Amino acid sequence: MQTFNSTVNGHYSSSTVRASIVQASTIYNDTPKTIEKAEKLITEAANNGSELVVFPEGFIGGYPRGFRFGIAVGVHNEEGRDEFRKYHASAIHVPGPEVEKLAEVARKNSVYLVMGAIEKDGYTLYCTALFFSSEGRFLGKHRKVMPTTFERCIWGFGDGSTIAVYDTPIGKLGAAICWENRMPLYRTALYAKGVEIYCAPTADGWKEWQSSMLHIALEGGCFVLSACQFCERKDFPEHPDYLVTDGVEYKEHDAIVSQGGSVIISPLGKVLAGPNFESEGLITADLDFGDIARAKLYFDVVGHYSKPDVFKLIVNENPKTPVSFMSKVVKLEDDIETQDK
Repeated sequence: MQTFNSTVNGHYSSSTVRASIVQASTIYNDTPKTIEKAEKLITEAANNGSELVVFPEGFIGGYPRGFRFGIAVGVHNEEGRDEFRKYHASAIHVPGPEVEKLAEVARKNSVYLVMGAIEKDGYTLYCTALFFSSEGRFLGKHRKVMPTTFERCIWGFGDGSTIAVYDTPIGKLGAAICWENRMPLYRTALYAKGVEIYCAPTADGWKEWQSSMLHIALEGGCFVLSACQFCERKDFPEHPDYLVTDGVEYKEHDAIVSQGGSVIISPLGKVLAGPNFESEGLITADLDFGDIARAKLYFDVVGHYSKPDVFKLIVNENPKTPVSFMSKVVKLEDDIETQDK
């Protein structure tokens, strides 16, 4: 469902977009079945009129909650290495066949799609958000710039080259993954790029997370869509090194390991849908884009309330690569230019 009211300078001054969050669990160690599950949920959301569908952090490949990979300070073991081998096998290349499949699913259902995935680049993994258009085009990705605590042992660090906001017919889409949402300067970079639909795929299912989401909606004057997995113990692979089994309350197969809490909040701080702490499912709301202007009358964090004479943020968007190769042709041209001078 999408309604347009009037236009100003070729842009719609007010519109309504229906958006859905998918709150569901990965099928661990089985990426093809996870993508099949995602397609069914996307189709369900589209059949309900949604034009945007947002998935949780690490949905493709899995958020490794409780996995230890045999790691402690100065300690390694073969079981942990083998567990990482399986986890690496579940990750996807970007671009790659799984990305092409997701793009086709988005096209078939005429939805914009934001998908949390574990990306592999060689043998390094990244926690990534993938963006797709309703025409089935892969728009780009955001790699999590700062993995949280133990995540740093298994995921690489993103850089400024994938801090993007995509200008689409349904609004300007951007993403902050999990505790990136607690980084004020990262948020400010998204605000400066004009984010209107602020996607927050996460693994943080604590009720305190709701306070952060509410604050960001008010701070940024944007819609916040926070998507979290709902998982039971039976959703995870059996493994003796799995931390959650240390707690007696988590040993039963139907014990809730990740309670979800997915939520949609308006720029005025109104909870439009959710939070859901009870089950897998869709969280859906209609986003009235007139609320962005209403909110920014009083507070525009990178506009009339920014005080640039006092505060300034510099964002380095250059990719950070460990190795750069200079071809012989380029070097020869450089040498000739140097001689000419």
